[in-house]
Amino acid sequence: MKHSMDLGMFRQGNHSPSYATLARSMDSPEDLSDFCIPCNPYFPTPGMFAELSAKLETILKYYPTDAGAITGQLASLLQMPPQTIAMGNGSTELITWIDHLMIRESMATPVPTFGRWTDQSLETGKRVDMFQLPEAGGFALDIDQYIDFIRERGSRVAVVCNPNNPDGNYIPRWEVLRFVDSLADRDLVVVDESFIDFVDAEHRPSIAQDAMLRHNVVVLKSLGKNFGLHGIRFGYVVGNPALVKKIGSRLPKWNLNSLAEAVVFMLRDHLGEYRESLRLLARDRYDMLNELRRIPGMQVFPSQGNFILVKLPAEVEGPRLRDYLLQRHGVLIRECGNKLGITSQFVRLVVRPREDTERLLNGLRGYLTSSFSESLDGASPMDLAGRFAEPSGVKTGTHSVLGDDPLGDRVVPLLGDVGGGPRMARAR
Repeated sequence: MKHSMDLGMFRQGNHSPSYATLARSMDSPEDLSDFCIPCNPYFPTPGMFAELSAKLETILKYYPTDAGAITGQLASLLQMPPQTIAMGNGSTELITWIDHLMIRESMATPVPTFGRWTDQSLETGKRVDMFQLPEAGGFALDIDQYIDFIRERGSRVAVVCNPNNPDGNYIPRWEVLRFVDSLADRDLVVVDESFIDFVDAEHRPSIAQDAMLRHNVVVLKSLGKNFGLHGIRFGYVVGNPALVKKIGSRLPKWNLNSLAEAVVFMLRDHLGEYRESLRLLARDRYDMLNELRRIPGMQVFPSQGNFILVKLPAEVEGPRLRDYLLQRHGVLIRECGNKLGITSQFVRLVVRPREDTERLLNGLRGYLTSSFSESLDGASPMDLAGRFAEPSGVKTGTHSVLGDDPLGDRVVPLLGDVGGGPRMARAR
């Protein structure tokens, strides 16, 4: 299989091209298997799509209800007071308003992380203090070192993503609460929980209910990522009424579209299917992690998200692998070279069902086998002995994976501390 397309679109910005842009450039877009955009492949169900399709003319033809009524329905579903929630046209819209309204001088964020947390404030001229997550520790965040960094830099706002993107590291709930409470003197603490629903390491991982009781904490949620509906663009923030009002009062009255409204009002009847989709995805993540670890030379990081971070062998270039998989196998992956705090030797792979994953694995095996064979020419015995010194994915920094977990990769601390690595600040 060979697909012709313009690969130059991957070098035009900090994010991958959209699925629609990519599909328009392909001769057979129906063959594309997307391992780039984090989504939920099991939700909505085919029945839900059929229900939406039957209502499509009405949905597109008429104005949506105002955002307050849609937010009220979501609040009822979540069993939260409506004044503690503000809905936006995607989490990125809410990040933009948080930056404009609540970040005056400086903010801190670990890197690598979701690009808008670094780019947004840089674009508006604020100082962004970047705390480098150590590769040697599997990019796990040391909460105490991060707090010290925030205080040393004098950052007025602090952000943490849990689980983090692109590495999938999860911070236990009690540690997140300790983090936000230790920064009660800051202007704002943001906990981005866009991928929290995929966590199975704890029964109740979110701190959204706790954020409502704190004066300077907001929690960001992304319904599009959870439900596999990125095109609808809907997310929300949770916090105490004063903070939420500050954001919500600036949002347009009709900032949510009719498709978002239709989905929100469908959810109550489909919560069982949603919970089942999370169980199936956790199963697929467990299987995919194990399969990736069987490929020699790759370092596979444990994850609690719906994606997996992989470090490629030294002789493999991420952009070349991405282009090969796309052209030869119709598989799209996220090469991480344009993310701050990480290099192009890393790729992020979205968790997908077994039949899709086989296509990815076949492409990876083929490319890595040929690259490895080429790299053997002229290699010394010492080079060959050291190439696979550590088994891939068995141990990563401060965490290990429990191999007998049937639903996902529970993580447990190992003894010993890992250094925090270099710290850097970046200002525009």
